[in-house]
Amino acid sequence: MKLVGRRFGLMKQVSVRQNTVARAFFSDPKAIAGLTIFVLLALLGLLAPVVAPYNPNAGIFTPLQPPSYHHWLGTTSTGQDVLSQFVWGTRNSMAIGLAASLMSTALAVVIGMYPAYRGGWLDDVMTSFTNMFLVIPGLPLMIVVAAYVRATGPVVITLVIALTSWAARARVLRAQTMTLATRDFVVAARLSGASHWKILSGEILPNMLSLFVASMMYGTLGAVLAEAGLEFLGLGNVNSVTWGTMLYWANSQGALLNGAWWWFVPGGVGIALLGTSLALMNFAMDMVSNPRLQGQRKAKKRGISPANVPKPSETH
Repeated sequence: MKLVGRRFGLMKQVSVRQNTVARAFFSDPKAIAGLTIFVLLALLGLLAPVVAPYNPNAGIFTPLQPPSYHHWLGTTSTGQDVLSQFVWGTRNSMAIGLAASLMSTALAVVIGMYPAYRGGWLDDVMTSFTNMFLVIPGLPLMIVVAAYVRATGPVVITLVIALTSWAARARVLRAQTMTLATRDFVVAARLSGASHWKILSGEILPNMLSLFVASMMYGTLGAVLAEAGLEFLGLGNVNSVTWGTMLYWANSQGALLNGAWWWFVPGGVGIALLGTSLALMNFAMDMVSNPRLQGQRKAKKRGISPANVPKPSETH
């Protein structure tokens, strides 16, 4: 009974800590700036059918027009509206990035967290499997897989990216899970009869919130960059509209040589904006969830040297 009572007390502390982290996150200027950029890009993608002025694949305009009132980002060499392509590219690229990140993170949880919690031969087998993927370079592996898949498209590209980008995150989640698996609140949950997945989702994962969120953000940006790289190399469906295919066609049609900067700049700017938003939110998450960084920030505000800030005591 004492262990069960202690478990519920620790669960209450975790809940309070999560609420505190959420409030601190939304009060951080970096988090607000990053979240604003991300939401604007997401809304632009969701409202693509309404926002895009023309069909992105319709080559019905004068080729290589510079930005003007009728075409804010000009046209391509085949008479397509670049703004429409950017809007639809935002929708498709972000969808691929988020889907691939969710899938790869789920694989990292299943292959990294669960075996680490259970231990034994299962952990040994999955660790060896993870190490095998870690020693294989990610981009070459994606290129080889994408090159041998005949029916390439957004779904196939998403699967290729997800299946080749989970190993590093699985290793990080495994290490943190092994640290938390021996804590008192996890032991209390085991003695109370909770299932393994309930302990992982309700006890261990909440204490890895910042790490999990950082993994999702890193995975999303990595997936968008991987998709752009594969499309730029012509290994995807070049007839689909993404930031990567925009760069592919701009490069193959000599946009740089023709001085058509309005053709290749938007795709790069979109990737840069998404990366900036995720980086700002990740910095803010580190700041609000890391007691050491919080102490350093408070010390700077008070004019105290960060080197003199004592290390915070360990908390659950």
